[in-house]
Formats: sequence, C-alpha cells, structure tokens
Amino acid sequence: MKKTALLLLAFALLPFCAHAQETHVDEIGFETRTTFHQQTTEGDYDSRFQGDYFNLQVYGHLTGSLSFRVRQRLNKKIEDANPFNATDFLWLHWQATPKWSFTAGKHPIKVGGYEVDSAPIDVYYYGAFTNRLYQYYAFGVSATYEPVPGQAISLQFIPSPISPVTQNSYSYNLYWNGSILPRWKTIWSYNLVEDELHRKMNWIVLGNQFHLGALTVDVDFIDRFAIGQKNPLSDWSCIVKPILSLGKWNLCSKVGYERNDAANVDPDYAEGELGRSYDLVLPAGNDYFYYGGGVEFFPLGNEKLRLHAAYFGDNHDKVHNFDIGLTWRFTAYKRK
Repeated sequence: MKKTALLLLAFALLPFCAHAQETHVDEIGFETRTTFHQQTTEGDYDSRFQGDYFNLQVYGHLTGSLSFRVRQRLNKKIEDANPFNATDFLWLHWQATPKWSFTAGKHPIKVGGYEVDSAPIDVYYYGAFTNRLYQYYAFGVSATYEPVPGQAISLQFIPSPISPVTQNSYSYNLYWNGSILPRWKTIWSYNLVEDELHRKMNWIVLGNQFHLGALTVDVDFIDRFAIGQKNPLSDWSCIVKPILSLGKWNLCSKVGYERNDAANVDPDYAEGELGRSYDLVLPAGNDYFYYGGGVEFFPLGNEKLRLHAAYFGDNHDKVHNFDIGLTWRFTAYKRK
C-alpha cells in the first residue's frame, strides 16, 4: 500500500518536476570597460583613468517558451526616485508561437537606428540626440510578429525616452528590425513620444546597415516633428559610421550632423517672445556636428578582449577627446 501511494505521488509530481527541470539559468557573465581619458577644452588639458562600465549579465528560462534576461550595471548609482536606475534589462520574454512573442519588464525603448540600438559598452561617443535622452531602458510591454525569419515587426507601449522617469509620459512605438537585401539590414521605427510637458512629437527613425565585404557602414537618419511644426523636415539628425575589419583589427569612424531650425517653437508654451522649442532634446536654433575615428584590436580574435584608441570632438562643446581603453568579457557560468 505504501509503495502504491508513493508511486501515485510520484506521478502526481511529474508535471511539476518537468517545469522545475525547464527552469534554469543558461549563462552568467561579466563585462567591463576601462579608459584613460584625455580632453582639451579651449586649450586646457585634462586627463584621468576611469571605469566606464561594469555589467552583470544573466540569461535563463522559466519554461521552454518563457525566457528572461538581466543586465545590471554594478558601477552605476541607484537613485531613490528610480531604484532600477542601474538595471538595463529585467525582462520576461514569452515565445507564444513560432511567429508571435511578447516581452514585459524593463527592456530597450524601441527607437530605430544603429547608434541608439548599440550596446553602450561598444559606443565610444554619442551624438546629441542619443546622449540627451532621459532614458533608453524602461518598464513596458512589447508584442513582436516575425512573418519570416530575420524580419520582425514590434508594437510597444512604454514610458517616454524624453521625459523623466517619475512622470506619466509615454511612447507608442512601431518598430521593424529586418533587411531589404542580404547586404542591407534595417532598424526602422515610428515613435509617437510625449515630452515632460505632455506634448507629442513624431519621430521617424531609419537605421540602415550595409555589409560590403570587409566594410560595414551604418547610416542613421532621424526626423523629429510636432503637429504644429511648419516644416516636418527641419529638425533632424544624420549619422554615418563606417567600420573596416582587417583580421583582428577594426578601423572605425563616425560623423554626425544634427540640427533644429530656429522657427520650430511652440507659441502655446512661451519662453520670452519666441515660444518654447517643440523638441526638448535638440532645442530649436541649435546645430551639432561631431566627428571622430579610432582603431580596435582583438588579441584573442573574439569579443572577449578588445583594445581601443579613439578620438572625438564636436562644434558645440568644443571639446577634443582622446581615449585609450580596454574592454573584456568573461562567462562565469554556462549551462551545458
């Protein structure tokens, strides 16, 4: 009788044991970047050693169709008003069908373009638009449809990237990550975003990546316009980044120009006689030209170890920067 009871209990627990076996951590890893930073501001030289990033990465599954990811910046301050300020990723991803998936939790705000999409640890300098976003990672929800492999269309409802975290301003995003030709990859989006005054701006972001043998070229175009704006093509950014890969070496450059016409002001929000800029990220009457180049070396032939030297400057802050740095990644645990 006792054996029969134990056997019945074992059968009853089988479904739970199956789920327990499916729940696991796939990988735990760390990544860091340190830099010797030098800059010249109006002829005055300054330099310092600094740690740029120290990230913890965790990947895993709750079930076969439910996966999770965590990326925590271990060197970033946690703020009282935003206790998840140092957390980039904290999401649960449900692969509902082969073509439909859903994501909930803290994940990237789906703004197109390759500069915005790149992992921060791999970016040596940003343009004005990307650099001045209040946030690029936020708690929200996304639905993604993949009609064929390599073509993904997403809808997202999430807090606004141009409003402080504590405000109830949102962004409504339509996002396409795919390709037009084998050598032409795309990250395009339409974003309807609210600013801190709860005004709405339209963004059309066209990120393009061209693979030309050893040469890869990113070309991002971002157009920003409000409904009351007279010229919808007068507030924009254009960013070009070529990378030439030669064995363990990368030769790279990035040039960007961003401008907002002085006429793009909202008379309903007066600041002086002209009104307040529709665009609070790159205000009306500003232009920003930035440029730079550098070299990367991968001694191990992979992303585990990278050395870099990069120069960058701009016409806005008139600061010339030169960085020499080291990036390394390692896997602390990987499920077999």
